[in-house]
Amino acid sequence: MTGDAGSETEGGADVTGLTSWFSLSETPFGVVEFSRLWFVATLTYGVGDVVTTLALIGYSNTVNEANALIAAAVGGYGEAGLIAVKLAVFGVCLAISLSSARAGDRLGYYLPPVVLSFVGAFTTALNIRLLIG
Repeated sequence: MTGDAGSETEGGADVTGLTSWFSLSETPFGVVEFSRLWFVATLTYGVGDVVTTLALIGYSNTVNEANALIAAAVGGYGEAGLIAVKLAVFGVCLAISLSSARAGDRLGYYLPPVVLSFVGAFTTALNIRLLIG
C-alpha cells in the first residue's frame, strides 16, 4: 500500500485513519487481553445466542421472541434481521470499547465485552432450556 505524503491507501482510499482507529497502540491495554475479552463475547453472544435463537425460531411453535426489536427484525427480514441486529449491537459495543481504550477509560473498555458475554451466556442457557422444554 502506498500513497501521497506518507498515508497508506488501498484502492485509492486512505486507510491510515481506519487502521489506527482499530489499534490499541498508545493505550494502556494489551492486544492479548482485548482478544480474549472479545473472543468470549463472540462465543457467547455472537455464536451461542444467535444459534440457539435461530433454533428456537425455526423449530419451536410454542416459544415467541421476547425482545421486541428482535421480534420485529425477524418478522420483517427473517433470520437475516436477527443477525443484522446482533451485528449492530456487537459493532456498537466494540466501538465503545475501542474508543474507551484510546481515552484510557477502564470501565468503558471492559464493560461492553463483559456485558455481551453475560447476556450471551444467559440467553444461550435460557434458549437451550426452552428448546429442551
